[in-house]
Amino acid sequence: MKKYLLAFVLAMGVTHLAFADKPNLKLYQGGDWSSLVKTANSTPVAIHFWGVTCPACVKEMPLWGSFLKTHQNAKVIFIQVDDVAPESMQKMLNKAGLEKANNYYVVGPFDERLRYEIDPKWHGETPTTILIDKNGRATRKTGLMNFQQLQSSLIAGREKN
Repeated sequence: MKKYLLAFVLAMGVTHLAFADKPNLKLYQGGDWSSLVKTANSTPVAIHFWGVTCPACVKEMPLWGSFLKTHQNAKVIFIQVDDVAPESMQKMLNKAGLEKANNYYVVGPFDERLRYEIDPKWHGETPTTILIDKNGRATRKTGLMNFQQLQSSLIAGREKN
């Protein structure tokens, strides 16, 4: 009887996984950079590049979740660059409170061609955030984010119109 109960519980778990919601992730590919920059539409935006296998990113992503919870009008786009399963990405986003954020992922290698399109001098280190001001000027910040500075760039930058 215990075997059948265990088999039933396992079968229900597998069925639940099979019908679970698909991750809310959009594909990022070559040629998308200019479209993302245009979404700023004269409003400051942060585009954050991160990876599931990046220890600093694992530490920082919950801080991004807290920032967006406090600053709901801040315009932030997340792009996951590791070649991992979407479920791994979604698990990390859920844990950070970013499951409903504007999330993209790179399918395949995050190669020179993709990085060059974003910033010809960037080698693809993560975490990296590119801040685009209301005039469309981009500034790259590699490493952990200073969220007070981010608040000034995104929120105060919007108010100075």
